[in-house]
Amino acid sequence: MRKIVYTIGHSNRGIDEFIRLIKYYNVKTVVDVRRFPSSSKYPHFEKNNLIRILQKENISYVWLGNKLGGFRKGGYVSYMFTEEYMRGINELEKIINKISEGYVAIMCAEKLWFKCHRRFISDTLAQKGYLVLHLLDFDKTCKHKLKRLLQI
Repeated sequence: MRKIVYTIGHSNRGIDEFIRLIKYYNVKTVVDVRRFPSSSKYPHFEKNNLIRILQKENISYVWLGNKLGGFRKGGYVSYMFTEEYMRGINELEKIINKISEGYVAIMCAEKLWFKCHRRFISDTLAQKGYLVLHLLDFDKTCKHKLKRLLQI
């Protein structure tokens, strides 16, 4: 059976809605892939605040924005061919495969996965055999389909 991985964009959601949504999908670990894990407009999504909030809900938080975050010189597709990116993917796979209960959600700020670098991370995971589902809302997901063939 293929391992399921979710992606989610926090966007302008309130923290209560965000928590309800990830709990609805039985997410037990949030992997933050924001390069800069802060939000002046939505302070509940600032890294330290989010860690504290998720801990109260028994949800783990891991920041991989240093290795998988966006805003890369030369563009994200070029970055995908670096050792640093592959180290980030390897760390992400360890997290995904270590979890024995529930699911992992890869999180960034952009609500729409196809406008976010999560699409590239999802391509890599799909190539490796994971079933990637993008969380849009309650009872609304989108199965990730490879649009381009990248050999990572």
